Amino acid sequence: MNIRTSRGRIASGAVAALAVGALALGASPASAAAADGYVSGTGTFYDDFADEGILSTSAHSTSNATCLWQIILYAEGVKESNGTLYDWTDIDGKFGANTKYATQQLQKKWGLTQDGIVGKKTFGSADDKWNASTRAGELEYRAYSSHTATRYKLRYHGDRYYFDFYRTASGKYRFYHNGTWMYASYNGTGCAA
Repeated sequence: MNIRTSRGRIASGAVAALAVGALALGASPASAAAADGYVSGTGTFYDDFADEGILSTSAHSTSNATCLWQIILYAEGVKESNGTLYDWTDIDGKFGANTKYATQQLQKKWGLTQDGIVGKKTFGSADDKWNASTRAGELEYRAYSSHTATRYKLRYHGDRYYFDFYRTASGKYRFYHNGTWMYASYNGTGCAA
């Protein structure tokens, strides 16, 4: 066995390991929920949205997850780019310039960075704990069911409207839009105005 060759292999292996480690540190971690393909959660639902994937004009820009976010914008009653309230016809599952603008308005209202990107802080602000005595907060528990598709019924309270949706036994979120129940998927869309 050649000692120089063994040392060379060890040195090459160490350099390769350092390079892989540097790449792993530099890469942003993928959200577990986005990797699973759905807005989802486990345990208490008051913190489900804080670990979701990113929604923006370049990330999951056409998806049912975007559609769910647009329903939140509608419920909050934020303004869209033409100065009117974000309305039902704006909910199309496409994260374009108008949705970005409305997201910035909601971020401003919530005291967040106004970048128009729905990241962990922005999405996480949408599931603040509901306080039944003060009737404040965004997310309220409504009911429990043994049915796997509608395990937890939840209500989102916006400043303008509220809407009900479900978290299934597998943790996936479902909502009703334009006569259809759909999963809040990052990869598909059935949401159209």
